[in-house]
Amino acid sequence: MKVTSFYPVIMTREVATTAAFYVEHFGFQAVFEADWYVHLQSASYETVNLAVLDRGHHTIPAQGRGAPVAGLLLNFEVDDVDAEYARLKQAGLPILLELRDEAFGQRHFITGDPNGVMIDVIKPIPPSSDFADNYAAAAAPQ
Repeated sequence: MKVTSFYPVIMTREVATTAAFYVEHFGFQAVFEADWYVHLQSASYETVNLAVLDRGHHTIPAQGRGAPVAGLLLNFEVDDVDAEYARLKQAGLPILLELRDEAFGQRHFITGDPNGVMIDVIKPIPPSSDFADNYAAAAAPQ
């Protein structure tokens, strides 16, 4: 299979509210907008996409319709995680995990969207020697 695009789709009852949240706080813009679906694209990077879909829409198989979002964590890698932490905390977003460094190679914090989706905002950092060998040669954070 040759994948030409990949992006998460958040299924929710609150399509407009959810889309507005990602536009306001994470720099997305709507490139398609209907009352049942909004396709968002990063204003800075056109390959970074996210969609929001009415969880009761007829295109969803019956067994998935109406189910709330669960078990989803969105990762956003950023250049300055400290600045994003301060900005989002100032904006009143919930901080579910405080800003911290992880030995496996991340400085990060976790917040949440209006649906309970967790959002992990990350800056890769060099891993400790305990984790350095877990990375493929070209993949280790510098």
